[in-house]
Formats: sequence, structure tokens, C-alpha cells
Amino acid sequence: MEPLFVFKFGGASVKSAKAIRNLADILLKHRNRNLVVVISAMAKTTNALEDILSRWFEGDAVGMQERVDELEKFHIEAGLELVDGDENHVLISVIKLLLEQLKSQLKGKPHKSYDFHYDQIVSFGELLSTHIVSYYLNEIGISNILVDARKCIITDTTYRDGIVDEETSSILCQKEFDLGKGNIFITQGFIGGTKVGTTTTLGREGSDYTAAILANLLNAKDVTIWKDVEGVLNADPKIFSNTQKLDKISYQEAIELAYSGAQVIHPKTIKPLQNKGIPLYVKSFINPDAAGTVIINNDNVGKLPPILILKRNQVLISLSPRDFSFVIEDCLSKIFAILYKHRVKVNMIHNSAISFTVCVDYDKIRFERAQEELKEEFSVRYNSGLELLTVRHYTHEIIEEIAKKNVIYLQQRTRSTARFVIDRL
Repeated sequence: MEPLFVFKFGGASVKSAKAIRNLADILLKHRNRNLVVVISAMAKTTNALEDILSRWFEGDAVGMQERVDELEKFHIEAGLELVDGDENHVLISVIKLLLEQLKSQLKGKPHKSYDFHYDQIVSFGELLSTHIVSYYLNEIGISNILVDARKCIITDTTYRDGIVDEETSSILCQKEFDLGKGNIFITQGFIGGTKVGTTTTLGREGSDYTAAILANLLNAKDVTIWKDVEGVLNADPKIFSNTQKLDKISYQEAIELAYSGAQVIHPKTIKPLQNKGIPLYVKSFINPDAAGTVIINNDNVGKLPPILILKRNQVLISLSPRDFSFVIEDCLSKIFAILYKHRVKVNMIHNSAISFTVCVDYDKIRFERAQEELKEEFSVRYNSGLELLTVRHYTHEIIEEIAKKNVIYLQQRTRSTARFVIDRL
């Protein structure tokens, strides 16, 4: 049997009709391969849907409707541009049908948890983008099969961060991605479904994870993530100057980078690939013939330069027992249990005899819930609007420069990694 390859296209690669045509050009070069193509929502759509959800929960009907109208206009205009302005084209009807389904979700008042409704509403971004891409590809002669990820990526009911049932998903994926039906499959990143058909999501920016899960379950030869950068760089070129591309890195290094907040790879992506030794390529959809970066199961990839990763939107929380007792194992277990319960991601910790400090990702809903519960047993103080700067393979010169230029709230160092909680760069 011919090998299977997995491609993943992020929001920037489907941000407009022009971008979708470029995606089609890339697929045209690979049309004779067996391909599973994982697609994210069109650029800024997830943010727009999150805003719609927030306005719905806040009772801002006017603001919510304005944002829905903007979303509708954006997708219909992109669709029309792809079908030469034919308003009667089936693609336009499909877009309108999906948008009507979205509107029906927003009727009345929220009746379940924020996380539940998040998954039902924000998932429309991927549903819209994949239908647009699939119909357009068929229109230009690239035959493909659209697979609903909710029917084969099966998760539990941990809304906004679903845990994949690999055994059930494997059986269903083998059925849905049947190479006897065709050789190019289009599906959604980020979303899944429960065994009873309720929509779930795999965590923000989870489309990379979808690609990795599918590659694992379908025994793909390799995975390619198509980005607007030439590969994995040693720093974000939008923030830092004199960046350089890393030609090759190990799975272990990629896990470190992803955990630290590197935007180019989702933290959960590496493990499913590592388990089966599947290489991961990161390539540019702007320059698709360039080599990019390959991530492989080999620690002997040569010496790496300093790698800088900036993770924004951090909160530094300081906790101390209300009775001024020592922070011992019992206190720590309570703190971590509360943070885990509310799905607050911990990035860095520090403890002393009578206090415990933790740097976490800021998610308004989750943070507020966790804070309220923590206040029942601890004195809670926090600084928001901070950033976490991680430097892998640091030099003393870099450490000195960071210390000179930034207000540092917390820092830690190991042999190969230095981390700093700082004010905004």
C-alpha cells in the first residue's frame, strides 16, 4: 500500500480566497499522494467566535449580532471570490447553512457551562473553513473527501480540552479515512466529539495535535505543518532581530520548546509522533519548495544556538496560608488540585517556607474560578499582564542583557534553560 502523509494548514494559510488558492497549488503538487489534510479556522475567526461567545454570556445582544454579521460577511465574501461571484453556487448555500446553525446555538440564554458552549460555538470556525476548502478543491478538479472530525476524533467531556479516546478513535479513523474511497481527505483540526455526538475541542491552537493524532492512528509516513515562516526559528522574528532557522531538532527539544510556549508547535503534538517515530516537518506555505525544519527521534542533531521563546498573557500568583503556617506538602497538593480542576496551566513555580508563587497562563474564566476557590484557604496576591521569557541554550551575555533591559519578577535557571517572568517587552 502507498504511504499516507498528513498535512496541516493553519489559519494564516486559509485567511483569504487568495490564501486558499495558494493552498490548492500546494496540494496540486501532491495530488497523487495519499493525503489527510487538517485545516484550522480562517485567520482571526476563532478570536471572533470567542468574542461572540463572551458577548452572549454577558447579555450583549447588539454587540453579539454585530460580530456574527461581520463573521458571516467575511466567510461569504471569501466563498464568492472562490466561485467567481456565483451567489447560487452550492458552496455559498453550505456557508449560509452553517452560519444559520451557529445562530441557532446563540438563541435564548446560555443554559450550560461556559466551556460546554465554547466548544459548540467556536468549533464553527473549523467547520466553515473545511467546507470552503473542500468545495473549492472539488470545483477546480482536486477530488477530495470531507471527513467530519467529530465523528472520528472521540474524546471525553472535558470541554475546551478534550482527552482523546485513542482506541475508539483508531477504529473510527480507519473507517472514515478509507483509501478505497479516495486519496485526499479534508478534515477539521482542533475539534472532536463525544461518543454520543456532542462537539468538543482539544485546546486552543489544537489543530497541530489533531494532525499528530491522525498520523499516529493512521500510521502516516510523516506530518507537515505549513506555516507563514520558513521553519522553526530560534526566536519570533516579529519580536526579536537576527533570527535563524533550525534545520533539524529532536523530539525532546521540540517538547521543551512547545512547553515553553513556542507558537510554531502545539505542546501536545510531539508525543503521538514520538510514540511511532513519525517525522514532523515545519515548512513555509509562502515558499513551499524550501527545506524547512525536520523534527526527528534523534538527539544527535548538532549544537543549537540560543533559542528565545516569549509567552505573553501571564499571571504571577503568590499564595500563603491564612493561618501563617508553613507551606508543606498538604498545601501544595491543595493548590495544584485547584489549578488542575479549573484547567489553569502552570508554567513556573517557586516556594519558600510560608509562601508559594506560580506563573500561569491567563484565561479570564478559568483564572477567576480558580482564584475564588484559592481564596477560601489562602491569601492571594497576583500580578497580571506579564510575560514569560524562556531561553534555551543560553549564554551569559544573553542573561546579562535580559537583566539590564527588564524588570524581573521571578527567574529560574538549569544547565540548559533560563526562565524569566518579566513586564511586557
